[in-house]
Amino acid sequence: MSVLSDLKKTLEPLLIPIETGVFSNNAPSSYIVVVPMYDTFELHADNEPSIDVQEARISLFSKGSYTTAKNAIVRALLSADFTITARGYVGYETETGYHHYNVDVAKFYEMEEN
Repeated sequence: MSVLSDLKKTLEPLLIPIETGVFSNNAPSSYIVVVPMYDTFELHADNEPSIDVQEARISLFSKGSYTTAKNAIVRALLSADFTITARGYVGYETETGYHHYNVDVAKFYEMEEN
């Protein structure tokens, strides 16, 4: 169970190129970069973790209007039971000509028994 693989599976149907960490090829007019942020354990009364919380940041880069892609990403994430923890417009990058929008997500996984 991995937030990165679940994000890839969730976002691939949107047909926006997606990579982890950095976009390594020639960048198209729109693309997504996913970066893992945190892994934490939820603790309970017995101090034994039973939930693994994994968080990641989804960065959408678009040379044109980003709102249609942003809305599709948000709908896909909510439909796949991701928790959106933050989202917002980062800014327009004058050097590259891309609008930059971030969506931070968390996914809760039950711990597997050995």
